[in-house]
Amino acid sequence: MFLYLIGLVALFALYRWYRETKRVPNISDKYVYITGCDSGFGNLLAKRLDELGYHVIAACFTENGEDDLKKSSSKKLTTIHVDVAKSESIQKAAAFIKSKVGEAGLWGLVNNAGLSVPAGPCDWLTIQDYKQMLDVNLMGVIEVTLSVIPLIKKSQGRIVNVASVFGRISPVGGAYCISKYAVEAFNDSLRRNLRDFGIKVLCIEPGFFKTTVTNTEVIEKNLHNLWDKLPQEVRDDYGSDYVEKVLKLMKEQMDKLSDPDLMKVVSCMEHALSAVYPRTRYSPGWDAKLFWLPLSYMPTLIADYVLARDHFKPAKAVV
Repeated sequence: MFLYLIGLVALFALYRWYRETKRVPNISDKYVYITGCDSGFGNLLAKRLDELGYHVIAACFTENGEDDLKKSSSKKLTTIHVDVAKSESIQKAAAFIKSKVGEAGLWGLVNNAGLSVPAGPCDWLTIQDYKQMLDVNLMGVIEVTLSVIPLIKKSQGRIVNVASVFGRISPVGGAYCISKYAVEAFNDSLRRNLRDFGIKVLCIEPGFFKTTVTNTEVIEKNLHNLWDKLPQEVRDDYGSDYVEKVLKLMKEQMDKLSDPDLMKVVSCMEHALSAVYPRTRYSPGWDAKLFWLPLSYMPTLIADYVLARDHFKPAKAVV
């Protein structure tokens, strides 16, 4: 009986692998719009899709990002400036894309742009810190999507939303996890709403990878900036050595957890756009598959215990 079960599992795995190898036809006629292409996943995806023959519309926040991408890509790739926190910029980009794709429509949208700082204990942050990140990581995702849905309906294409394992579990303070939880919810409702129009909505939930999100210099500067702005009363609550202890542990963890192979994520993005039968969710990274996602399904008591093991108590902690 046990051998039969193994055989059935093996057959299912083989069938799934074969099904996922099928690719959509006429890639050279398809347009894909990607946000956050200055660096990291978005930059690598733009280059990868350009190599495959897609018409890539790569949205960058900086002129340097646009220039660098143009130098390393073919003439089929188009760069545009987009600030996803500003409605005017989003609508201007949507009008340009509409004129570019014509009646063929837009095959794919990849919502990749995002911020990871400011982040820290909740009582270190102001409401403006929360709004700043939510404007980019959540409202930007929603508004960019809404601006091009009519174009995606024409092609019966794809929407790929980049969330995070921190959209499943919230181990840090600030708006990052909040924004990613919300992206997951938006992704789910969008997938169900647009299914009748032949549009597939997919979600990418990466673990830790070596990008600006896990850059220890960026995180260290962020924590010091937050600490310097705190009232003395809050600093006394945590203790003068709190930041340095947290940074030391954080650097050790980032070195262990952060995967340098960004193509693991890019390959998932490309599959979501190119496969005839894409997955609903992708969780690239062994830490995502073996630690974060399983932990997110645990009872709250267990998840809290596991996360508290590497938690430094403030100087005036009472429990």
